[in-house]
Amino acid sequence: MNIVQPIRKKSEINKMKAALGNPRDKLLFIFGINSALRISDILKLKVGDVRGKDTLFLRETKTSKAKDFLLNDSIKKALNDLLPADAKATDWLFPSRKGDKAITRVQAYRILNAAAERAGLSLDIGTHTLRKTFAYHAYKAGVDLTLLMSVLNHSSQRETLKYIGIVQDDVNSVFAGVNL
Repeated sequence: MNIVQPIRKKSEINKMKAALGNPRDKLLFIFGINSALRISDILKLKVGDVRGKDTLFLRETKTSKAKDFLLNDSIKKALNDLLPADAKATDWLFPSRKGDKAITRVQAYRILNAAAERAGLSLDIGTHTLRKTFAYHAYKAGVDLTLLMSVLNHSSQRETLKYIGIVQDDVNSVFAGVNL
């Protein structure tokens, strides 16, 4: 199994957004990179969970921990712009083509990889890229590492730094800086 990476450049995030032509798929990407949720939690959401709301409360599938967080302006704008006006509160936020169920984790992976290919990105992309991208940019924006650990439900700073690719970035900079 490949270890997926965060999308480190905002220009590449914008390329991904442009490559996701389908409103549902673009919403999935924007929601994921702005929420730090795992794909398993994103895909179980219904329209009524988020439409017209400022916060989202859920119990994480993996950890069973309660999570209550603010839906930021990017998520709200994406919901307003990309969610069909006629979507009912009981509809899946990310419906399959049949509409009676949500897309699967595998389908989300395929959507993201196809978009990355169309965008010309040469990164290892997966569903976890969304969560890692959020964490990477939060860290780079100066969010305290202890707070970021809490957001991600990690138990150590080292785990968080490795998770978002900072450890590898630091290792790479050592090799780039030594030119004998």
